Amino acid sequence: MAATIKDIAKMAGVSPATVSRVLSNQREFYSEKTAKKVRDAAKQLGYQRNTSAVELVTRKSRVIAVLVSSTQTNFSNPILNGIQQQAEAHNLSVMIIFAGENKPEMQEKALQTVIERSVMGILLVAVDLDPTNNALLESANIPFIFISMTMKNANFPFISSNDFDIGYQATKYLIKKGHTKIGFAGTDLNSFVGNLRFEGYRDAMRDNQLARKAEWVCGGHFTYEDGLKAMRQYGQKTELTAVIASSDLVGIGILNQANQYGIRVPGNLAILTVDGTQLCDIVRPKLSSVTQSFFEMGVKGMDMLVSESIKEFYSMYTPINIVERESV
Repeated sequence: MAATIKDIAKMAGVSPATVSRVLSNQREFYSEKTAKKVRDAAKQLGYQRNTSAVELVTRKSRVIAVLVSSTQTNFSNPILNGIQQQAEAHNLSVMIIFAGENKPEMQEKALQTVIERSVMGILLVAVDLDPTNNALLESANIPFIFISMTMKNANFPFISSNDFDIGYQATKYLIKKGHTKIGFAGTDLNSFVGNLRFEGYRDAMRDNQLARKAEWVCGGHFTYEDGLKAMRQYGQKTELTAVIASSDLVGIGILNQANQYGIRVPGNLAILTVDGTQLCDIVRPKLSSVTQSFFEMGVKGMDMLVSESIKEFYSMYTPINIVERESV
């Protein structure tokens, strides 16, 4: 079996990221002694450069790595479409790797694969990176941007919707429609993004002097099953008149379970989802939504990643808008 960068790293006692930098003749962050150890290990193992290694040495890689979480939602499709469109415009290739949903080991493996392959840049789509992998991403010395993920880490650039605003505007919209008992379902309350959306919901209720019960909030991970579970928790005789679903799939789960209970939507219960993908138009009634600019995120992410401004870039919020269909 051919030797890999990981094999060299193990023999030399350094990280794969350091091996990548040495082989690419990047002079930062390592000593000449370290470089000699890496080159000696590579020679001893009979390391043969492949296409990616040649790209690394010449620093002319035309490949963008896209890491995608394996979350059970469909919003990544328009993001990837935006990325691919701009990749073609810049004459670049795209490599897509699944990084797992809240799985640090899968994230680490995905990052190691990218580092070994040598890429021009990395786009992380809806990847909630575990803190244990922060150093690995930063040490790779490869430009990166998080897409559709607001980052708490000030060193990590991102392009996303304003998640606090999503929660606030969704709640405000339903209040203007006359609702005072509003549920909040399917969001990962332990995540930074999920917590921001919850805070928006909470503050909008408070700002309008509306009471809020703990049982109106159902956590989850943005899946269809989370919608079913939330509606079952609310019950057939729920006092709620409206629910904010954290994704279109959560909204469909709520809708289907409400139908089983004989609860009419929107007659007895209004549903407002977050995302606004094509799923909203497929179901009946069509789901009203807080619609995110996913395609624009992909476009702007790719353009920024390959621009000269990437070193100064920190963050960008893309627009949201509420699309009224038939469920409110």
